[in-house]
Amino acid sequence: MLLAVDVGNTRIKVAVFEGTILLERFVFSNESLGENILIILKKHPNTTDLVVASVGNIEKTAFLSFENQLNIHFLTSDSVFPFSNLYATPETLGIDRMVLASGAVLQYPKQNRLVIDAGTCLTYDFIDDQDRYLGGAIAPGIRLRYESLHHFTAKLPLLTLEAYQKSQSESESLNFTGNSTPAAIHSGVLNGLIHEIDGFIDQYRQEYPKFIIILTGGDAEFLANRLKNTIFANSNFLLESLNQTFQYQIKND
Repeated sequence: MLLAVDVGNTRIKVAVFEGTILLERFVFSNESLGENILIILKKHPNTTDLVVASVGNIEKTAFLSFENQLNIHFLTSDSVFPFSNLYATPETLGIDRMVLASGAVLQYPKQNRLVIDAGTCLTYDFIDDQDRYLGGAIAPGIRLRYESLHHFTAKLPLLTLEAYQKSQSESESLNFTGNSTPAAIHSGVLNGLIHEIDGFIDQYRQEYPKFIIILTGGDAEFLANRLKNTIFANSNFLLESLNQTFQYQIKND
């Protein structure tokens, strides 16, 4: 059994895999890593390996403290991946984006693929049908957009997606013309992001008439039904890709 660990900018996401089957998923803060890994290992004592992809500020030593119980594996840009990396600065490409590209290649072979990860940052990654990673884009995610409006202005309040969702009924559509300052902020942040994503997809379609779109990340569920384009929405795609990439590396070492 394998623990797949995705260390993000704000949270740690962990999944327990038996082969390709995701048995259980956990999400917790970066500060509570050690205690939560112990809890997971007590629940799943047959776990033998732990694989980590990290873009957060967690030191390797935090994981190495478990090396008497598990085989610890760190994915880096020097690891073996199932695609050719054509990024001009490969040393600066985040390991999370590399893992997502790897999962797209392994799950959707011989297709053009666009992976959109809606987390703290919104990232776009394009891998063509010849398994070449071409690059993409990085933009602020939903939370960063709300926070920037508050922190870089004198009077705009700090709003959140969660606050917006609590104030709306399930059937209520996102208002385009905000009739109050909070409503205007929600419209600008959320409608702006939705139009941005659809715009990126439309622009890719001008060059690649046929490709699949994979949407993942913490805000994927909110965005999935609001985009005009057909997508595969999977909030666990990075964890699944981490497991698949680890299995790929075992076979290709």
